Amino acid sequence: MGTYVDISATDGAGTMRAYLATPEKGSGPGLVLLQEIFGVNAFMKDMADYFAEEGYVVMVPDLFWRIEPGVELGSSEEERAKAFELYGKLDVDKSMEDVAATIAALRDHESQVGKVGAVGYCLGGRLAWLTAARTDIDAAVGYYGVKIEGDLAEKGRITAPLMLHFAELDGFTPPEVIEQISSATADMPNVEIHTYPGADHGFARPTGANYDKPSAMMAYSRTLTVLRRVLGPVYDLSQLWDMHCFYEFAERDVDATMATMVAEPYVNHIPTMTGGVGHDHLKRFYKYHFVDSNPEDTKLVPISRTIGTDRLVDEMLFCFTHTREIDWMLPGVEPTGKYVEIPLIAIVHFRGDKLYNEHIYWDQASVLVQIGKLDPTGLPVAGHATAQKLLDPALPSNGLMGDLWKGSEGKPI
Repeated sequence: MGTYVDISATDGAGTMRAYLATPEKGSGPGLVLLQEIFGVNAFMKDMADYFAEEGYVVMVPDLFWRIEPGVELGSSEEERAKAFELYGKLDVDKSMEDVAATIAALRDHESQVGKVGAVGYCLGGRLAWLTAARTDIDAAVGYYGVKIEGDLAEKGRITAPLMLHFAELDGFTPPEVIEQISSATADMPNVEIHTYPGADHGFARPTGANYDKPSAMMAYSRTLTVLRRVLGPVYDLSQLWDMHCFYEFAERDVDATMATMVAEPYVNHIPTMTGGVGHDHLKRFYKYHFVDSNPEDTKLVPISRTIGTDRLVDEMLFCFTHTREIDWMLPGVEPTGKYVEIPLIAIVHFRGDKLYNEHIYWDQASVLVQIGKLDPTGLPVAGHATAQKLLDPALPSNGLMGDLWKGSEGKPI
């Protein structure tokens, strides 16, 4: 998705190539991505493209250019061996001069507006620390940086916000080293450190053997939090979600609904595993199995809304009369004419000013009870009462526990 630019080295040694990715609107705050030991490879370019979707103008400098320009390595044994060979030859101080030159070039770029941050991985994680110490960067984030403990003497020069992500099982940065770094920065309110249980080095790289999606997702959201707070841009996620729902349920306009989403979005209705992955798959789902599958009296009753950096959580009542087959919620079930009210949770993930994915949760047993397809006798399930209890917390609790609840009455508490 991006292009390449040339950056002149400050020591006159030549020019360094950098991958450039820009947001759809053409401008935004700046972000320098600092490579792993595998060069500016597919992972780094993918991350640059993702951050561009978040609204940043991103540059990824080729920090191996002084040794071997254009390195793009994968994770085979041969490529890993070459990566470590290049890493062993790297002059970190010269690399930091190149990082500073990249920051300057980014600040001068016509599409960059406002502040500039840095995010680095592995080798780049250490360079993110040094970038915070040696440059005018406005914020920095380092993933599983190696050898930061050898650079702790420079901590006094770090004034910008700095976030560090570490993996609990990382042999390159074991727990005692993480503790050393944490102790050294304990008196620095601008430094934030997170450790990911059960994760190993490289947990954020999808193509790596140690990829850990939950840790990667959490780290990414935390990274965005510091970047948004310092650099922006800030989007009105509530308004974006409201417009998406308006096109889905009020206008029933599939094209307008898709226009609120990224190029390759996905939706997953957890209880029935319905939805779609990718533009064409999801549009087919919306067009033939969702937008016009909802009964005419479908109503969303908002209960609460929680907004984070890149996610929104909506708690609501989903209300309808089962007058038509609802492919996504009750696939294959003929209309029963029954009225249904259920609590429903939508967890919506944004990338920039577009929806990226939706995870939708509800209690399918409650739906089946209300349409008469599930007999609740002897089962710990409820029907319409789940919606009533959500609206009125004073209604009795623990009714499904029966004698179990009665058995604790009068016991010491």
